[in-house]
Formats: sequence, structure tokens, C-alpha cells
Amino acid sequence: MTDVSRTVEAVWRIESPRLVAGLARTLRDVGLAEEVAQEAFVAALEQWPEQGVPDSPGAWLTTVARRRAVDLVRRERTRDEKYARLAADLAAPSPGSSGGTTTVPHRGDGGAVLVGSVPAPDAIVDDPVGDDLLALVLVACHPVLPRESRVALTLRLVGGLTTDEIARAFLVPSATVGQRISRAKRTLAEANVPVDVPQTDELAARVPAVLEVVYLVFTEGYAATSGDTWVRRELAEDAMRLGRVLAGLLPGEPEVHGLVALMELQASRFAARTGPDGEPVLLEDQDRSRWDRLLVRHGLAALDRALALGTRAGKALGPYSLQAAIAACHARAATWADTDWDAIVALYDALASVAPSPVVELNRAVAVGYADGPEAALLVLDAVADDPRLARHHLYGAVRGDLLTRLGRHAEAADVLERAAGLAPTRHERQLLLERSAAASSSADPHPARGREVEPPGPR
Repeated sequence: MTDVSRTVEAVWRIESPRLVAGLARTLRDVGLAEEVAQEAFVAALEQWPEQGVPDSPGAWLTTVARRRAVDLVRRERTRDEKYARLAADLAAPSPGSSGGTTTVPHRGDGGAVLVGSVPAPDAIVDDPVGDDLLALVLVACHPVLPRESRVALTLRLVGGLTTDEIARAFLVPSATVGQRISRAKRTLAEANVPVDVPQTDELAARVPAVLEVVYLVFTEGYAATSGDTWVRRELAEDAMRLGRVLAGLLPGEPEVHGLVALMELQASRFAARTGPDGEPVLLEDQDRSRWDRLLVRHGLAALDRALALGTRAGKALGPYSLQAAIAACHARAATWADTDWDAIVALYDALASVAPSPVVELNRAVAVGYADGPEAALLVLDAVADDPRLARHHLYGAVRGDLLTRLGRHAEAADVLERAAGLAPTRHERQLLLERSAAASSSADPHPARGREVEPPGPR
């Protein structure tokens, strides 16, 4: 790949979300908007190697895309005018007829029915770009789409990732991702989903679905659910970038800042979370000098913003802000011994009340185990032992095995940990659980529960 090609791809990654957003507003068709934007991208690949990279590459792409959109709109207007004349002729009373009217719908080149009249070419100007980008985010995360399609479309349109990059990140074939994106665009077109920012009440109702998509991307990067790699840092960083974009678009939403805080505080541990061979390093064993203190400061500042906005609006802490507050307890502790487990238990109690889930209970059990002892923690686990959502989840056995080992019930612990290893999604987690099972079976004290994080506790 040449330097110019790398420049084009870097510019595309940065500029494509805003470019597609503006075009989608104008053309009223997300798929068509992306096609026009990609035509500008192809033009850059063809022209920049010979003519040189322009001083303002983003503006260059925007100009080329606008010209193509103008040509498209003019064709649509010409076709609509012809349809209108034809409709008028058909509607004209003929001998013996009773008159009437005929309505002829118009369609964009992407196959989607265009809502309302086609805009005049001179209407293709910038609205506030933030509104355009927010509208694109909301469309990509629209509830009419299944979850996996929302994730793929968001990474494609808002994150600027290619189909191959998304496929590699989620360990699925490129064809599968391409089909998800194509189906998503088709579904949006068939459902006639508008590319706009809804009114305040509807916007507030749509925000949680957007945050869920961003956090799903982050959790897959932070603690992978499949494959040989436990951490996919690039994917988590893409999610953090999306979160920061959302914080700029929705500065008054406490949970948006809460999510940014959560991701930044968790990501601050990346360098310390894995060993030389990619194996997991549990929280107590992490070298805290390797934590990214700049990310910690950013995360704590984002949490302060979330708390201030929530207080000002009279809102209780939401699930992302609560999880960020838990992460902040770990970030503020200079050593493992300094961890305020009572505060963490209280925060998990609050989280369980606003976003109950078995994974939250697993995390709460870990905290209770350190605040009140392993016997108290086992009672928490027993309360969710029959939850079918945990039947194939390795973390339940991992936590239970830890607690049993701390109680000296080594034979039980070894069996539970071995079964948990069989459910672990990654090679490194399987190996860790098998090592702890072997240590428990020999009645050794491997300190298995030290710093065990069942992370992240949010939706997966």
C-alpha cells in the first residue's frame, strides 16, 4: 500500500461518518448516501496519487460527493417532473370517465422510497453537522434492526470500518457481515425510517439502544466472547471513539458521559490486563503502575460530568454511570488492599435494582466475598444458580470455584473450575481455569479468587 493510499484510508475513516450523515439527510436513503460517499472515496484513490493529496482532503471528498449527489437529485427531479406530467395526462377526464387523480411515488437509485419531495440541488448544504451525525447514529441503531445488524451498521457508517475489519473483529466471515449490512439497509428502506433527529421524548427513548450498541462493541474488545485472543484492543478503542462522538452530540445526557467514563476507566488497565503470552492477569495481580493514568483522569472527569448532569436533572444514576462508579473505586485505590469493597457492594446493590441481570449478581457476589466473606458471597450465587442464562456461562463456575477454594473446599472447587473451563470462550481463559482447577485438586492455595473480575457486568 502506498503512502497516498494510506492517507486516503485514514481520511476516509475520519471523514466518512460526517460525509455519509450529510448525504443521508439530503438523499433520505442511508444505502444511497454511502454509495455516493464511496464514489468520492474511489475518486480520491484514482486522482490523489497523480495530483497529490489536497490541502483539505475532507473538504475535497465533501465537494466531490456533493457534486454526485446534485447530479443524482437533478435526475430524480427530472424523472419526477416527467411522472407528474404523465400523471396529469392520465388524470385528465376522457370521454365517459369520471375524472380522478393518480399518485406516482418516486424512488431513489438505492431502491428506497424517498420521503416527501426530492430536494432542489441548491438545498444540498450543510445543516449543523452534529444533527446529521446524530441522525445517522440513530438510524444505524434503529430498533427495527436486529442487534447484530445494528452493531455492524454502526461500525460501518459511524465508525468508518470496512466490512473486512468488522468481520475480523468479530471473528465471522466477511460475507456474513456484508449480508447483515445489506439486509439492514434494505430493512431501513422498506420501513421508510427517516434520517432525522426525533423530538425530545422520542430521542430520550432511543438513546439507550444506541448506548447498548456502543457498549456491546466495547465489551467484545475488552473481554472477547470467542477466539484465541482475550482482548481485542482496537475494537474497544473504536467503541471509545464512538462514545466520545456521542458525548459531543448529546452533551446533556448523563448516561452518555457515564458510558464514556466506564469505557475509559476500564480501558486504562489494558496494558496490565494480559501477560507476555496474552494470558489474563487478574486485578489483584496487575501492576498498577502500568495503568494509563491519563485515561483514568479522563474517565473520572466524564463520571463527574455524568453525576453533575444527573443531579441537575433530578435523575438517579443509570446503569452505565453506576458501573463507571464501580470502576472508579478500583481506579482510586492505590493498592488492592485499599479497595473500598463496602462502597462497591453498595453500588452493585444499586445496579441490581436498575439493571438486574445474572452477570450483575456474579459481580456483586465477588464484591460481597471481599466485604463480608466467601460464605455470604455463596448465598448470593445460590440465589441465581438456577437462572438458565448462566447454564452455559463460564463465569458462574469461575466465581463459585474461587469462593469454594477460599473456604477450603478444594475438591468441590476443582470440579466446578474444570467444568467452567469447558465453557470458557477463549483459549487463555480455559487455560487459566484449568490451572486453578489443578491447583485446587492438589489442595494447594493458588489464590484463585484474588482480584477476580467478572467483567464487564453490562449487556452482552
